[in-house]
Amino acid sequence: MIEKTAATASLVDEQPGALAGAARRGAEAPAPRRVLVVDDEEGIRRAIGKFLKTRGFDVVTAESGDEALQQLAQRGFVLMLCDVRMPGLSGVEVVPRALQLDSELAIMMLTAVNDAPTATESLSYGAMDYLMKPVELADLEVAIERALHKRALLIEQRRVERMIREEVAQRTEELEREKEALRNLTVRVAETLINAMEVKDVYLRGHSQRVAELAASMAEELGMAPDAVEHVRLAGRLHDVGKIGTREAVLNKPGALTAEEFAHVKEHVRIGMEILAPLKHLGEALTYVQDHHEHWDGTGYPRGLQTAQISIGGRILAAADAFDALTSKRAYREPMEPRATIEFLKDHVGRLLDPEIYAALGRVVSRRKTLTFIDP
Repeated sequence: MIEKTAATASLVDEQPGALAGAARRGAEAPAPRRVLVVDDEEGIRRAIGKFLKTRGFDVVTAESGDEALQQLAQRGFVLMLCDVRMPGLSGVEVVPRALQLDSELAIMMLTAVNDAPTATESLSYGAMDYLMKPVELADLEVAIERALHKRALLIEQRRVERMIREEVAQRTEELEREKEALRNLTVRVAETLINAMEVKDVYLRGHSQRVAELAASMAEELGMAPDAVEHVRLAGRLHDVGKIGTREAVLNKPGALTAEEFAHVKEHVRIGMEILAPLKHLGEALTYVQDHHEHWDGTGYPRGLQTAQISIGGRILAAADAFDALTSKRAYREPMEPRATIEFLKDHVGRLLDPEIYAALGRVVSRRKTLTFIDP
């Protein structure tokens, strides 16, 4: 047993053990594991150090907590045996500081005082074991091997967790790249359809792109998150894709539409959603496209939603779409000036438009230096 007396050193010679023999075989033995023994009693340090050397360990000693931390900062150790009660830093205070220097260090506490709160505190800070003095050397050896086994398991666990995190991060990055590539392909295909649709009506050329940019500016003005702004922009580019199914005679008609023709035009939302519905990865942009003809007062289509039932993106697109339509040339009228358009739309606030969305539209338009119609 180890007690606070130099006489305990003699006990080491009484139990050389098999490991001591392995240590004496020189080149055949593995590289010794370095252990730090911290105790303010020289006799304890010497006795434990001599015993551990016979068990194949490379032993370094320290007589205080400060010296122990200096040793830990200078070299690596697999284990630290630390006395609890020492002048200066106590063993309990050393534990968290030691683990900051080496998170993989196994720490065992030794004390001559049976103090349950201190033991609990030491273990809560990260110590792996708490042994009472005097301790049988055989029991100490078992406790050390148990602590080192636990250390090895923790290191392996951390290694596996790190590999899993790296694998997840790598796979997530790959999925994001694949998702972005699929999204870009989808947009290109949809824009091909939109271009084909705009060829049918020269007055619609560039309409989807203009609506997309104006809607994105409004979304930013409203303080929406960057991802949400991009969903609005994407929805703006795709919102009229369903017009590929609208008859050219109706699109290019210079006069007022009949009830049947207007019902036919309204079908473009349904057609657009049928085209886009399989593309689930477009996320909220699909809902925004579906809602871009809903009215604040519930008189819009296709679902007759009202006020906050309409998605924020749908409300933004309704305003941007109306503004661009009025400021663009049509077969049956000339374009309106931007400021006049804002004044005109004021009468539709609370009916067609969300008041907050209208205010954002006005702020965005007022900041633009030039916003003029470009004759197709």
